[in-house]
Amino acid sequence: MKKIFLALLLTVAFAVPAFSQMNHHEGKGMQGKGHTGGHQQMMEMGDMDKMGSMMGMCLQHADRLGLTDQQVVKLKAIHRALEKKQVMSKAELRIAQIELTEIMEVKDFDLELANAAAGKISQIKTAQHQEMLKSMKEVRSLLTNEQFAKMKKMMPRMMNGKKAKKMTRKHK
Repeated sequence: MKKIFLALLLTVAFAVPAFSQMNHHEGKGMQGKGHTGGHQQMMEMGDMDKMGSMMGMCLQHADRLGLTDQQVVKLKAIHRALEKKQVMSKAELRIAQIELTEIMEVKDFDLELANAAAGKISQIKTAQHQEMLKSMKEVRSLLTNEQFAKMKKMMPRMMNGKKAKKMTRKHK
């Protein structure tokens, strides 16, 4: 039993570094980071959830940004489409991760199959980033230069405010 556990542990230990590099920035958000620019921060955030949250915040603060009714309608449509893609993508990613786990459960797992499963996970994550970038481009094309400048100034404060609200809820 100890040998099987050790073999599984070593297998996971060798597989995890590949995934840890892909996920290195996920979940970090803007914590401990200076304002380095919208697209770099978004890539550091790591997934489409953050982009959806940012669009939601832009919608919440439409008046402060000076968005027109037409811009709000278009932004809502982009936001809903991204939310739908998020749900599908998360499910697809989770299934691919489960499949990789299944492949690696046996002592002498098929390396070719494991590599293919790891590749599938990478492809899903790449597609997520591409969708996020596409949505960012769409949103930014809707904004005037002045609105974009306001958004860039407001975003760090809005993200910090959101974190503060989450922290308050956790401590209640």
